Amino acid sequence: MSIRGNASMVGTLARKRWMRPAVGREQDLIGKLVTQTRLRMKSPRAPVGTLSGGNQQKVSLGKWLADDKHILLLDEPTRGVDVGAKMEIHALLREVADAGAAVLVSSSENEELLGVCDRILVMARRRVVAEVSAGEATLGLVTRLSREGAHEPVD
Repeated sequence: MSIRGNASMVGTLARKRWMRPAVGREQDLIGKLVTQTRLRMKSPRAPVGTLSGGNQQKVSLGKWLADDKHILLLDEPTRGVDVGAKMEIHALLREVADAGAAVLVSSSENEELLGVCDRILVMARRRVVAEVSAGEATLGLVTRLSREGAHEPVD
């Protein structure tokens, strides 16, 4: 799909599938997407597949931010993106959380969790084995808790 189609996809879910959003609304969504995510694109008509991995991820994230959601659930939000895009996405997630939204991030990269989370729930063997606040969390601690939890017997 095009960037424009993606930008208006989520914000118009209540509409019938065959109805297009008003042109002004669509332009507003694209403007918000570009401003909020710092998206780099040539044209809103361009297919998302022609963008870099980081910009593709920004479109994917931005469409969910279109209507000021209160809860955002993200699984591996920066997988496959370069370091610069990763930093921009982390900053965006922090902005969204600071604005009052609940942001739940699932990531296999402990460094990512340390950079964006206020609180980390460490999971192993399909259960929470520890909770660590951002102030006390270190890479070593999160890694150790994860390994220890993986070796604990399941009740």
